[in-house]
Amino acid sequence: MPDATATHPEAIPSRGLARSLVRLARPRQWVKSGFVLVGPFYGLPDLLHEPRNLAFWWVMGVAAMAAAAFALASSGCYVFNDLADREADKLHPRKCRRPIAAGHVSPGQARLFGLFLYAAAAAISLAIPIEFNQRLIVLAILVIYVLKEVAYSNYFKHKVVADVMSLSLGFVLRVGAGCAAVMVVPSDWLLTVTFFLSMYLAFGKRLGERRTLAATGDGAAAAHRKVQERYSDTSLEMFVAVTAVVTLVIYTLYVQEVSEFYTHGFNLLWITVIPTTYGLLRSFVLLDKGVYDDPTELALRDRGCRAAGAAFVVLTIALMAARTSGKWPW
Repeated sequence: MPDATATHPEAIPSRGLARSLVRLARPRQWVKSGFVLVGPFYGLPDLLHEPRNLAFWWVMGVAAMAAAAFALASSGCYVFNDLADREADKLHPRKCRRPIAAGHVSPGQARLFGLFLYAAAAAISLAIPIEFNQRLIVLAILVIYVLKEVAYSNYFKHKVVADVMSLSLGFVLRVGAGCAAVMVVPSDWLLTVTFFLSMYLAFGKRLGERRTLAATGDGAAAAHRKVQERYSDTSLEMFVAVTAVVTLVIYTLYVQEVSEFYTHGFNLLWITVIPTTYGLLRSFVLLDKGVYDDPTELALRDRGCRAAGAAFVVLTIALMAARTSGKWPW
C-alpha cells in the first residue's frame, strides 16, 4: 500500500511545537556555516605569527561565533522560505513532512520564530570580541546574506542558472564573514573554489530532486520547484560534471601554488587531492542515481562521503599544524 503521509502531510503525527520549531530551523544545515571557518583556518599561519601573533583558540572562537550567527540567520531564511514554499512542499515525498507543510507550525508562529532567529544572529555578531568596526562589517555581511536570501526566495529561485549562482554567493559571503571577523584577506583561490563547489552542490541538489521525483510522474520536479521546467536531465548532468571538474582543477592548482610550504620530499598537500576527488565523484554518482536529493544530507549519511570528508579534514589539519608550528615529523 502507498504511504499516506507522502501525499497527505496532515496525516503526519505532530511531535510538539518545540520539536517542530527545532526541525523548522533545520539544524543539520548548520554544517554549511562551516564555510565561515575556512578563511580563518587557512589564514592561521599568518594569524598566529608576527605581526598579528594571535592565540589559536581566540581566532577559532571568533570564527565560531561568526559561524553561529550565520547558522541562525540561515535558519531564519529557511523558515521564511518554507512559508513561501509550503504548498509546493506538500507535493514532495520527503519535504511534505516539514513542520509548516505538515501543519505542525502555523504561519504566524513561523514568522515570529524566523524574526527571533534573525535577532539572535544579529546579537551574536555584535557580541563577537573584536573591534567595533569589525563587528559592523560582519553584521553588514550578515544583512547582505539575508537580503540575498530574500531576493532568492522571491525572484532568483525561479531563474535558471541564476538560482544556483545566487545560492553560491551565499557560501562566498559566509567565507567573507569569517575572513572579516579575523581581518584576513580572502585569496582568489579560496573564493573561486567556494563559488564552484557550492554551484556543484546546488546543481547536484536539482539533479537529485529530478531523480527522486521521477517515480512520482512527469512534471513532478517542476511542480515542486518551478525552475525545474527550465532545466533538463542532460543540462543538469553537464552542469554538475563541469562544476565538479572545475572545483577539482582549481583546488589542485591551489595545492601546486602553495607547494613551497608543504614540500618535504614531495608536496604533501597533494595527498588531500585523493579524498577530495573521491568524495566529489562519489556524491555525483549517488545524486545521479537519486539515492539522495540533498548533497548536505548525502555528506552526513553516506559512509563513503563521510570517510572522504574526514580524511580531507584530518590530513589538512595535520599539514596545516605542521606548517604553522614548523615541526615536521622528520
